[in-house]
Amino acid sequence: MAVTETATGEATAGPTPVAQPPRARSAHEGILRRQSARESAARTYARALPIVPVRARGLTIEGADGRRYLDCLSGAGTLALGHNHPVVLEAIRKVLDSGAPLQVLDLATPVKDAFVTELFRTLPPGLADHARVQFCGPAGTDAVEAAFKLVRAATGRDGVLAFAGAYHGMTSGAREASGHASDVRVTRLPYPQDYRCPFGVGGAHGAELAARWTQSVLDDPKSGVPLPAGMILEPVQGEGGVLPAPDEWMRRMRHITADRSIPLIADEVQTGVGRTGAFWAVEHSGITPDVMVLSKAIGGSLPLAVVVYRDDLDVWEPGAHAGTFRGNQLAMAAGTATMAYVRENDLATRAAALGTRMLEQLRSLAREFPVIGEVRGRGLMIGVELVEA
Repeated sequence: MAVTETATGEATAGPTPVAQPPRARSAHEGILRRQSARESAARTYARALPIVPVRARGLTIEGADGRRYLDCLSGAGTLALGHNHPVVLEAIRKVLDSGAPLQVLDLATPVKDAFVTELFRTLPPGLADHARVQFCGPAGTDAVEAAFKLVRAATGRDGVLAFAGAYHGMTSGAREASGHASDVRVTRLPYPQDYRCPFGVGGAHGAELAARWTQSVLDDPKSGVPLPAGMILEPVQGEGGVLPAPDEWMRRMRHITADRSIPLIADEVQTGVGRTGAFWAVEHSGITPDVMVLSKAIGGSLPLAVVVYRDDLDVWEPGAHAGTFRGNQLAMAAGTATMAYVRENDLATRAAALGTRMLEQLRSLAREFPVIGEVRGRGLMIGVELVEA
């Protein structure tokens, strides 16, 4: 077990495991056996973490085996305030006790109105003043698909620019833009990094070369890359290895796309709601994207995904994009409570301070232990690359 911190900055030490009563151990093992026998071979976390959670609060999970664990996974980034935070539970109970409908498709409700108001309050100023929001299916990959569909409709173009190492989801279009796909209509560009720089130099020079490569691909008529419908990037690549994009490179991507009328899509599914030390990771570089893809923490631990975009891109006809579960009232209530709590308590600033401290300590360990190749990150979104010593 290891100690970790949520955006609240709260951390708890791992309790001493308690002895497992035979009945608890039997129930625990039986549930795991039935899962193995009945669920898909594609399951992942359950293989690495053979636990059966029954209760949780903050950073602590209690399993059916009677043991308690520190949760360093945080629902893959959905739990900005940890498990079952009081403000989130109160918001959910309020909706349940009110008798309000829980699923309303895209109809207007007071709960939805409050969610959109709070969301727009947090957006970068250049986008908040001219924004539209599209509620999608419940996962981040649904929002990525919607963003691609939107920019293709708005520009009349088809291709997408994406980056090596990217991860945007598991549906077909999102996978096309991710780093492991092949035979697709996506042009993959170099993403700047220091430790494994694609140009072998790293630092500001490596980021500049990556930007020049992107510009050359777009401007060289012999590159074979026609003007695309959009560019999608992660301000910090998550699945790619927690790689923070340099601020100057982010600004270059914004200039390159703006000069060529290419909509810039910022995928903030993993980075949003204070995790990197700013409410949205694009704030570090000061850029304003044309489109933002949001999910995970905006639902306060429940399924919710949206696309926020400039109003001049809103060319869709009624019904052009839809989804049965885009009206999840419990997720909107939980998301409103989460975003408001993070904003009102300035937890992004706290994440920045705690992240700086953690990075310093981890880098001191890296100087001592050769097995640590590099420590990198932003705020409390931190990666430690382990290598052969």
